[in-house]
Amino acid sequence: MDGVAESQRTLYPYVTGSSVVAIKYKDGILMAADMGGSYGSTLRYKSVERIKPVGKHSLLGASGEISDFQEILRYLDELILYDNMWDDGNSLGPKEVHNYLTRVMYNRRNKFNPLWNALVLGGVKNGQKYLGMVNMIGINFEDNHVATGLGNHLARPILRDEWHENLTFEEGVKLLEKCMRVLLYRDRSAVNKIQISKITDEGVTVFPPFSLKTYWEFSAFKNPTVGAEGSW
Repeated sequence: MDGVAESQRTLYPYVTGSSVVAIKYKDGILMAADMGGSYGSTLRYKSVERIKPVGKHSLLGASGEISDFQEILRYLDELILYDNMWDDGNSLGPKEVHNYLTRVMYNRRNKFNPLWNALVLGGVKNGQKYLGMVNMIGINFEDNHVATGLGNHLARPILRDEWHENLTFEEGVKLLEKCMRVLLYRDRSAVNKIQISKITDEGVTVFPPFSLKTYWEFSAFKNPTVGAEGSW
């Protein structure tokens, strides 16, 4: 009928961010992501912030469709505002925010209108560290270290080998930098502009972006088809 807008769905993500990597360390949570936004296969945007604080106790990182991430941030703004309006001296912790996000993602998936993101939610409340993730169809879990996108395949093996619960802040940052360097070498959507954030009982700190030191003279980088019989 005229005048009735037809239902719209995100059939394919347009502007996307790549991997997010997060770990628990001795005092809290550390999270890292690059600042690239890809329009299709073109690295169109170089200053997209994909790590945001949520309320007093949580830190959220997202890969996937940037506009859907902005929509999720609007949902969370409403959630935190509603929680604050009770003025009861309590506030939502990271576990509650993560549970909320799992319900939102699964609900949208069931409506065949998913939010095209994989989310990492970390935080600290009353000295308890929490780190979990949820993907676009609602699959979720908690762990001592998590990653999205290609980070699941390239960064988590490194974390399984080198992570331990007594990491200092400096050791945690060094470990995240190692993961992000591997992703920069292997992920075409990665950009060499990294942002690291931490959250502790004292609050959230989002550090200024920086570039990693890289080395591109490996023989496999110079001659990638050597020994690959029948390759282009």
